[in-house]
Amino acid sequence: MIKFFVNLLDSIIPSQYQSKILLGLDIDLPGTGMVLVIIITLITGVLVSNFIGQKLLRLWEKTLNKIPGFRNIYSSIKQLSSTLLNSSNDSFKKAVLVEYPRSGMWTIAFQTGNYHGEVEEIIGEEIINIYVPTTPNPTSGFFIMMPKKDVIELEMSVDSAFKLIISTGVVAPD
Repeated sequence: MIKFFVNLLDSIIPSQYQSKILLGLDIDLPGTGMVLVIIITLITGVLVSNFIGQKLLRLWEKTLNKIPGFRNIYSSIKQLSSTLLNSSNDSFKKAVLVEYPRSGMWTIAFQTGNYHGEVEEIIGEEIINIYVPTTPNPTSGFFIMMPKKDVIELEMSVDSAFKLIISTGVVAPD
């Protein structure tokens, strides 16, 4: 397994350049590609986390936001991704079970909030907001308002439910 990992990282940078870049030598040393990948990752992390890197990142995002048509897509994907991938965020209050897309078929969804507005008045029942993610990419999915009586709250954590969804049901919750 370790050999596979080292070979995989070594294959990222062609072997004729690995030793020259890292050591200034013209010999083939196994593992230099892995060292280079680690160094490049660390340098990228340092650049992005410091003041200059933050400025460059903001400039890049500003440039992307100037592209007509792409601006809306980029900002939506960025906002959804940050919501889904931010572990400190409690956007998803709990995992729930709902019949979707039709009666007799069940899927795991996430409660995103309680809605008490015009839709609830029209339907005449208590409504909750749910997000039904798609498998295996939970950044796409469906926002649905459902009557609270049609939603079954699960005892599994939101993290366990995500693991189940992303793994397409292969990884069972604890």
